[in-house]
Amino acid sequence: MAVNRVDNQIPAAAAPLDPESAEWLRALADTGPRREAALARLHGMLLRIAQRECRRRGPQLRITGPELEDLAYQGAADALMAIIAKLGQFRGESRFTTWAYKVVIVEVSTKIGRHFWRRPDVRLDAEDWDRLPGRFGFEPAQESEWRDLLAALHRAVDTELTPRQREVFVAIVLNGVPLDALAVRLGSNRNAIYKMMFDARRKLRTALAANGYMDHHTSRRS
Repeated sequence: MAVNRVDNQIPAAAAPLDPESAEWLRALADTGPRREAALARLHGMLLRIAQRECRRRGPQLRITGPELEDLAYQGAADALMAIIAKLGQFRGESRFTTWAYKVVIVEVSTKIGRHFWRRPDVRLDAEDWDRLPGRFGFEPAQESEWRDLLAALHRAVDTELTPRQREVFVAIVLNGVPLDALAVRLGSNRNAIYKMMFDARRKLRTALAANGYMDHHTSRRS
């Protein structure tokens, strides 16, 4: 496996390493066949994780077959390179395999997020409020009630949210953009987008409750 060697001395761990992690570091910092075997084993582990993650997220993004498999291979390959490049930064706060797992999940998320925007039907600026009744599971027989609720929600989105919170809410809730894809488009990360969406929902719940909507319509859906 052709992976460029970097200056990977075994790092000074912040905590005592478990035997398995210590062995991973020794093997990857070695030379010759031992290192090549460790790289192949690590790549195999990363690929299995990437494949599971891609299959889990594939249906939401409408990606299947060879296209999805290719994303898994790309994510595993990039994760392997990232791990080797950062090997000297491993401090032992977690097991090496746990650290590697987190790296490959980030790489897969980035790959999937970028791939999402290649679809020609994706629009970030669309605001299809008419799709919300179906997404929220509102009954047609209660149309007069939920139309009043959605009008109140629309007003709250326009008046209570910051411009960036509104952008995130519209993209995720109205347009169905996956969180990872939105993070890529906005140059952010999954945690930051999740926090922004959490804060936006809290503001909207407060606004709806203040206007008498929360108890009747949204408490069980929020």
